[in-house]
Amino acid sequence: MLFNSYEFILAFLPITLLGFLLLGRFGDHRYALGWLVLASLFFYGWWNPAYLLLIGFSIAFNYMVGFMLGAGGHWPGRKALLIFGIAVNLGLIGYFKYFEFLLTNTNAAFGTNFFVEHIVLPLAISFFTFQQITYLVDSYQQQAREISFLRYCLFVTFFPQLIAGPIVHHGEMLPQFAQAATYRLRFDNLAIGVTIFSFGLFKKAVLADGVAVYATPVFDDALAGGTPDLFTAWGAALAYTLQLYFDFSGYSDMAIGAARMFGIVLPLNFFSPYKATSIIDFWRRWHMTLSRFLRDYVYIPLGGNRQGHARRYGNLMATMLLGGLWHGAGWTFVLWGALHGGYLMINHAWDAAARRLGIASDRPGQARRFAGWLLTFLAVVVAWVLFRAESLDAALRMLEGMAGLNGVSVPAGVALRLGPVAPALETLGVELVLGGGEIFVNTCLWVAALLAIAVLMPNTQQVMQRCGPALAFDRIAAQLGRGVGPDWRAIVWSPSVRWATVTAAATVLGILALPEVTEFLYFQF
Repeated sequence: MLFNSYEFILAFLPITLLGFLLLGRFGDHRYALGWLVLASLFFYGWWNPAYLLLIGFSIAFNYMVGFMLGAGGHWPGRKALLIFGIAVNLGLIGYFKYFEFLLTNTNAAFGTNFFVEHIVLPLAISFFTFQQITYLVDSYQQQAREISFLRYCLFVTFFPQLIAGPIVHHGEMLPQFAQAATYRLRFDNLAIGVTIFSFGLFKKAVLADGVAVYATPVFDDALAGGTPDLFTAWGAALAYTLQLYFDFSGYSDMAIGAARMFGIVLPLNFFSPYKATSIIDFWRRWHMTLSRFLRDYVYIPLGGNRQGHARRYGNLMATMLLGGLWHGAGWTFVLWGALHGGYLMINHAWDAAARRLGIASDRPGQARRFAGWLLTFLAVVVAWVLFRAESLDAALRMLEGMAGLNGVSVPAGVALRLGPVAPALETLGVELVLGGGEIFVNTCLWVAALLAIAVLMPNTQQVMQRCGPALAFDRIAAQLGRGVGPDWRAIVWSPSVRWATVTAAATVLGILALPEVTEFLYFQF
């Protein structure tokens, strides 16, 4: 079931919320938790009921292992049990997500002909598995222990964050369900939650899906052997860059908004990443809970930055390669991770050199911030081509087009409206082609409008800053700063007729766009 569907918005969400509040107010809170677990399993099983057995096994196994690890003491075999628990979790991901990839590459490398039927990737397996790995490690370190199996089921299956995150820690969510206030209807939570959810719905259904039509055909053509020219390739790459932004930002808002209706505050997962002025800054803002997981459970255990620069850069590259593989079983994702690993190495090396040369600044000027933003944004766009392309050949064709190796063309109808500029373009080798003018202009307009929103406007959490939109919001917002772009402190939500009108408009426009409903891009991971 999708957040951006009639079934979810008009039936599942209101019925689940009503049942939770009624059971919580007039009955034992355990009944309300049980109702929420059953509803969340129904939500998951809507996609494919058969995989309820998989998530059920995963929950039961990790609860048992975590219970034993959290019992305390340093009994023999405790570390071995942790390793075994992590190995079983990674084994499940390895089979469902990477087995076909490994088999295909083994056949290619050794000339073998091993065959396996296509394995359907279970929805959200990466998210609920990583979340439970954090629980096992936290239990081993005596930072978490859950006695109630029902509460543990809720920790894993809570539907707002089940499918595509955020990846939460046990201690972030379940203590909130222990508070009596969670089970009472609070109109402020309802208003805040509906507002954030509506903003997310608008981002996904109107903005992300609206710009997708200018990216998908070009990437599909490149996969089929097409060679896009300079403007076509850059238009599609930028369109996808913004499609992914508003798709994931929309999902993150809808997850936070839906949880807030139940009185639960989730951690931030997305904070204006296209305002970042460096790649380091970008990864502090993009998929924040995954970045936290990779930092705490991969990068730091590998040694982090504690063993010299060479080891630090190796750890960065290893972490980003794993992050790329986490997103998908394909060489395009491996190269995407490697590219970002290289970006981070260069960024850290530059920062170290700037400090040694005395040119580092905690408060860079506008020109320096803009230069940092432009370089970062272009680097991210180039990397997204690998992320989006369905084969290495398709990615190469797109990158060749972006480099101008496939020529440069402009629709003749557009060039004619440029007056004396048209002959100059032809002199420079720009080919004037018939047709395609409407797509060319619409691509430019969509990209310009959405880029302005992403870079110049406040994000949803900043708009909702007065009502604590996410866990540790004030601390995180202060650490990240505003990045590039203006400071929009004046645009702040309040329970008023004006904001109710804005929310209603976002909701109506989002619902009107639902007949063209599409999956969230991160569902494939």
